[in-house]
Amino acid sequence: MDWFSYSTPLLQGAWVTVQLTFYSTVLGGFLSFAFGVGKLSPNGLVKALSISFIEIFRGTSLLVQLFWLYFALPVLGQAIGIDLRLPPVVAGTLALGLNIGAYGAEVVRGAIQAVPVAQHEAAKALDFTPRQALWRIFIPQAIPEMMPSFGNLAVQNLKDTALVSLISLGDLAFRAEQIRNFTQDSKTIYTLLLFMYFGMALILTALMKLLERSVGRWRPGRV
Repeated sequence: MDWFSYSTPLLQGAWVTVQLTFYSTVLGGFLSFAFGVGKLSPNGLVKALSISFIEIFRGTSLLVQLFWLYFALPVLGQAIGIDLRLPPVVAGTLALGLNIGAYGAEVVRGAIQAVPVAQHEAAKALDFTPRQALWRIFIPQAIPEMMPSFGNLAVQNLKDTALVSLISLGDLAFRAEQIRNFTQDSKTIYTLLLFMYFGMALILTALMKLLERSVGRWRPGRV
């Protein structure tokens, strides 16, 4: 067999990796804003929940989180009489999304806090409520500052998807390992794997750069 023979299963695995990256990144983005804003909340309970989420998922291994959701959660569900078994794609998406969400939450918090004091004073002068000021002034100005970090997190998330092969999800890494076990052609398989992940990372980086450029007009002084 040569590398042409490997293309079909590897491309099938790559498509699974692309979908997993997309869904987990979207979930992670939502969680980033929810818990990043929550950490700044004046409500003590919301702030405590947000801090707990961030510290737990930043302070533990993504691999352990993945294994807990896929292997330990069903055992817990069985103990309390609830079926908590998750399909591999759901467990993978949740683990990746929760992990990137915890790191992204700190990006959101930092960007919002970096909005100039003058903007806070302007919000008071316009008689905005704290919620109006947050969503109409602070977050729109903070988003451009978040984008470079979000781009890095998205690429890291793409690379982290390789871990889902350990729960038998047929992503790119899983397909490559199947082929390698069958052919023992480690050199060709892992070389192809390197180039395919590198190519996907380049495309994702380019897309994030375009998104970063499109929201750059939200910076103060830009039209």
